[in-house]
Amino acid sequence: MQGLNTPQREAVLHVDSPLLVLAGAGSGKTRVITEKIAHLVRSGRHPARHIAAITFTNKAAREMRERVGKLLRGDDGEGLMVSTFHSMGLRFLQIEHERAGLRRGFSIFDTDDQTGLIRDLLPKGSKNDVVDGVRQLVSRAKNEALTPSQAAEAAQTAREREAADVYARYQQRLATFNAVDFDDLIRLPLDLLEANPELAEAWRERIRYLLVDECQDTNGAQYRLLRQLAGPRGAMTCVGDDDQSIYAWRGARPENLDQLAADYPDLRVIKLEQNYRCSRRILSAANRLIANNPHAHLKTLWSDHDEGPPIRVWACRTAEHEAERVAGEIAFRHQAEEVPWRDFAILFRGNHQSRPLEKALQLLRVPYHLTGGTAFLDRGEVKDALAWLRVLANPDDDAAFLRAIAAPRREVGATSLAKLAEMARHAGLPLSKAADSVALTKQLTPRAAAGLGEFTGILKRLREAARKVPPSVLVKQLIEHSGQLAALRAQCKDEASFQRRRANLDELAEWFEGPGEAPVGPGELAAQLALLSHADRGEPGEAVRLMSLHASKGLEFRYVFIVGVEDGNLPHEASLEEGQLEEERRLMYVGITRARQGLWLSHSAEVKRWGSLNKLAPSRFLDELPVEALHRDGADPERDEAHRRDRAKAQFASIAALFDD
Repeated sequence: MQGLNTPQREAVLHVDSPLLVLAGAGSGKTRVITEKIAHLVRSGRHPARHIAAITFTNKAAREMRERVGKLLRGDDGEGLMVSTFHSMGLRFLQIEHERAGLRRGFSIFDTDDQTGLIRDLLPKGSKNDVVDGVRQLVSRAKNEALTPSQAAEAAQTAREREAADVYARYQQRLATFNAVDFDDLIRLPLDLLEANPELAEAWRERIRYLLVDECQDTNGAQYRLLRQLAGPRGAMTCVGDDDQSIYAWRGARPENLDQLAADYPDLRVIKLEQNYRCSRRILSAANRLIANNPHAHLKTLWSDHDEGPPIRVWACRTAEHEAERVAGEIAFRHQAEEVPWRDFAILFRGNHQSRPLEKALQLLRVPYHLTGGTAFLDRGEVKDALAWLRVLANPDDDAAFLRAIAAPRREVGATSLAKLAEMARHAGLPLSKAADSVALTKQLTPRAAAGLGEFTGILKRLREAARKVPPSVLVKQLIEHSGQLAALRAQCKDEASFQRRRANLDELAEWFEGPGEAPVGPGELAAQLALLSHADRGEPGEAVRLMSLHASKGLEFRYVFIVGVEDGNLPHEASLEEGQLEEERRLMYVGITRARQGLWLSHSAEVKRWGSLNKLAPSRFLDELPVEALHRDGADPERDEAHRRDRAKAQFASIAALFDD
């Protein structure tokens, strides 16, 4: 524990009662968690196999696992669980699948699967926004751990009553498919633990100490699940920061931090207030801003770092002018100070704000990476291969069957599939088993029956292969034998496009590579892969980062530009109308505290919407920042003019280089 400050050391050593660590931005919370895991193991209090650390992203879990591995010797860390909430829920259901009414190899429905299923349950012709709205209401009910009947009782509007009805039928359909969705990975374990005290006690014996990261981001169901696992004794450490709770729109409840004290009267609270990231000027701005929010536990961040340069506040004419200034500043600092591109980040409230920024960066040949582009797992060819894996693992997964049989398309049209589905429903069979029934396929046209026969034959051969070859080899065989690779070649108009899409499939196979490469079957691997997200795919390399303020949480950069700091944008128009500024202020706070050394806040005077120019006002949050920490446009005209000349010269040189090429 060498190098820990006093509060950090207290948090690591405290094990006699439940603990809440209020960890400010950049205060070293991950180190506290990893050091505490190592302390619990080394002190002999708990072996690693009885410790679980829960966080929200696979990336954070990987980092935590790697850090703990460096602190423990040999096999001392064997059996340690470091995972996301959803991975933990998946592990629970894989062990307790019978209690949950599931069979081995159950599928996990992603958002597309959910949307398609809900669309089938709504009246034909329902618009996309209606379908998505019902899906969100069903998800919200699950995040509050409501059953369909409880959701119906709680419904207050006609739309909520309709969603509750869909919820009930949706769950019945999931059961038929032997499938769950992401929300079920939390809700089902919670239902089982709350209904079975003996099962809950068995899991508390399995997990004797629990550590929870980002506790302020838990929703109602997640918090109740943590309480069930920790039990009355509360052998747990929760780490969180109410000032960084920015996910209310997806069910996060920062008040869960306060609820801990009510549920555990002997809760110890330790504050981590020393920031190891930001300059003192940046911290003073962050502290002054967030002090306008109410706090149950007030904390003030401080730093031993230098004062740092003033925070620049730019008043721009338009979003295009704003983008030009940002791109010019980045290009200048990269050239004049030899700052790597990866040390710059541009943050915005909504992804639509990236377009003028991308154009300006491209003009100056600045490499950039836009977080939130098309996710790898959302690419068509990758989703097709995953559908094959899912139907291999779970023959009851009708959604996967329908996608797989169309990848590539066979002599089985929509009419034949609809007829097959109707016959399967009457026979009480999933589509894959109905397709394998001679009695049923005889009722289809010869061409459709032949196409189905070819498809089921490939499935049988791949299932046999799954028992003999490693998973990565199985994926490669699937890609070729399914006909997907040949179909890709036929679809692509040029060789470069084909090779790019083939590379995605090759990368998918690489994801399944692991130590030992023993045949394990596709079921568990497909389920684990379904939990991955685009944000977990490693770093984007040497490039300027463009991302939303929400996506920036947990990251840090030497230089940060926050654009679009206007009323109606940050804070967002909806929060202004509803009088709910606290979360928008926390979002601004998160953005400010991403910066280590330099911070720019920019706003535009007008924006073009629907063909007309609308005036914009600077964000009210700018008036909440300390005047002495800011340098606004016009504050020092002579210095500002020299600054503009330098940047304009750098921009001109970059553009001239294009013509030299």
